[in-house]
Amino acid sequence: QVQLVESGGGLVQAGGSLRLSCAASGRTFSTYGWFRQSPGTEREFVAAITWTGNTYYADFVKGRFTISRDNAKNTVYLQMNSLKPEDTAVYYCAADQTNWDFAPSAPSQYEYWGQGTQVTVSS
Repeated sequence: QVQLVESGGGLVQAGGSLRLSCAASGRTFSTYGWFRQSPGTEREFVAAITWTGNTYYADFVKGRFTISRDNAKNTVYLQMNSLKPEDTAVYYCAADQTNWDFAPSAPSQYEYWGQGTQVTVSS
């Protein structure tokens, strides 16, 4: 059974940092992504990383967030620095076995999803 379990969310002041983790079990994945969703909005792409370590970021997190993975642990991380109130959302980890040859930035490119973890940034 495939499971993606996120952790690391919470409440932080603007300018602070959080590190999200997503532990996968049941399968090895080529591509991991992080998405986020606020009430009343569509799920939006945050960052992705391929098996070979290629990374992709949404423009609004470049320079602030870093995605990384530990293949031995089947875990992907999202280090979030310089957090802003507008970063408040539920953050979802996603995984897929496809080794995409273009940016894996669409939700439809991922087969498996975690349950989400809340990130709240206070001003």
